[in-house]
Amino acid sequence: MTKKGRRKEGEPVSMLDQLDLFVTLPGDIPTHDEQEMMERPFFSLSKQRRSEPIDYQVQNGTTTVTVNVTAPAEIGIATIWDCDILIWAVSQLRAAKAAGQPTTPHFHVPLYELLRGIDRPTGGDEYRRIVEALERLSATLIRTNIRQGKKKRPEGFHWIERYSAPTDDLGRSTGVEFTISDWLYEGVLTDRLVLGIDRAYFKLTGGIERWLYRVVRKHGGHQAGGWAFTMKQLHHKSGSTQRLADFAKELRRSVERQRLPGYWLEMVRNDEGEEVLNFTERCQLSTDHPGFQFKRLPRPPMGFPAD
Repeated sequence: MTKKGRRKEGEPVSMLDQLDLFVTLPGDIPTHDEQEMMERPFFSLSKQRRSEPIDYQVQNGTTTVTVNVTAPAEIGIATIWDCDILIWAVSQLRAAKAAGQPTTPHFHVPLYELLRGIDRPTGGDEYRRIVEALERLSATLIRTNIRQGKKKRPEGFHWIERYSAPTDDLGRSTGVEFTISDWLYEGVLTDRLVLGIDRAYFKLTGGIERWLYRVVRKHGGHQAGGWAFTMKQLHHKSGSTQRLADFAKELRRSVERQRLPGYWLEMVRNDEGEEVLNFTERCQLSTDHPGFQFKRLPRPPMGFPAD
């Protein structure tokens, strides 16, 4: 739903006061992610500040797909943990659209509800961490030709175009307001480029492990035969600054831990001797397989195609 921003006398002035604001939907809603954010290297995988640009190119048929991500050195590129805010927004938009509710890219949410929605503690330094995440999402500039079609126009945007995190006279949060990019908003509502993800994703602590789940979910889907990538392909897709050898060690640890919700990982060698990661939805494994689990993702609501 939306509402026009209104401010009571004595309350802090919000930079979004005059915009139609999306007000959070009540209750638990299915968690969804935007497919292009899942597939391409848009985020830093480290909690340490990254100022080195992400410069990614891959051939897709006759088209060269490009992604370039930069941010001021003093702020750094948005991290995969910062992306939780965008995942929350995508989930809210999808649920509203499926329910026939009006939508807007301008969000207003109590801090408690946002933290609860991305499965984080609601006390301590979380307010500061959310504000820092909003700053990085706002400062990060993405240049990409994804979705440009035949128009061949350069496209640049920030994940968040504006944000506000006002407090009252006692320093308590009065809510968080932000506007997501048109690129993301259109991807969710116009192109319906969304996939359901397991809420257990928010429990994954490592940056590479979080990135890997999103790649696996995007490509593995519900296929009986699963999917596979070589280690070199995964390293390239990640945009990681790590050496291939160090990246491979972390990926092997992820395979050993088997913590990715809903998927079974297996490392093998192909005919050329390259390391290959195979991943299969756990419910597609034979019932006597040690990794077998019944399907966990929720049934999609009416109004969107099946995930």
